[in-house]
Amino acid sequence: MARDALEVSRMNNHVLIADDEDDVLQLVSSNLKSAGFKVIEARNGADALEETRKRQPALIVLDWMLPDLSGIEVCKLLKGDKLTKAIPVLMLTAKTQEIDRIIRLEVGADDYVTKPFSPRELVLRVQSLLKRAGSWTQKPAPKAAQGGERDSGVVKLGPIVLDADRCEVRVQGRPLDFSRTEFKLLSVLAKNPGRVHTRDELLSQVWGYESDTETRTVDMHVLRVREKLGSSAECLETVRGFGYRMIIPAHR
Repeated sequence: MARDALEVSRMNNHVLIADDEDDVLQLVSSNLKSAGFKVIEARNGADALEETRKRQPALIVLDWMLPDLSGIEVCKLLKGDKLTKAIPVLMLTAKTQEIDRIIRLEVGADDYVTKPFSPRELVLRVQSLLKRAGSWTQKPAPKAAQGGERDSGVVKLGPIVLDADRCEVRVQGRPLDFSRTEFKLLSVLAKNPGRVHTRDELLSQVWGYESDTETRTVDMHVLRVREKLGSSAECLETVRGFGYRMIIPAHR
């Protein structure tokens, strides 16, 4: 058995693929099966919702353009349901300009791939998302550390508190609804306040991708994190030409 298949066999290895194009469905399905996954197929949005709720797959590969319900509508419904919101969603889209709409709609997709895509890259994206999801655990909340330093899973940076053991972000005591990926991105930045992280570094540390991967994933998630932080978004600073860093504003 291949090494990838051995790793997959230790977890829930069911992946749901929702796409109404038979050639795309067959391409994605065969490559995921070769990597050791068990595939559940859906050809429209309603079936994708039904199969997800019934089968609880480890991950969903969801096409943007589905008949009846669009992939965007399906993703919003899944992420709004407590029974399915934790399942990672990888979106497939044929038009790169539509990515901006994904950002604005805040559907909660964990990543996206544009068509035409490399089957090998898609498999790597799926594996990376599952590795992050598989390591997510919950434990009792410990006391917070100050100034961006980590103490038993809790990091505090100004008004922002991240509790890795509870998978929770709080701003001025108010809990916010963050996805796993959004939490990990904010956590990487908050543990090293003032340090500039390049997009390549964040791709590697948060998503597990190689630095030569062409993607707007980092920018998409930074925008989403800022919107959720509200007035505290000023703590997440863009360093033009380099990347991002967390700071404590001087007036705080």
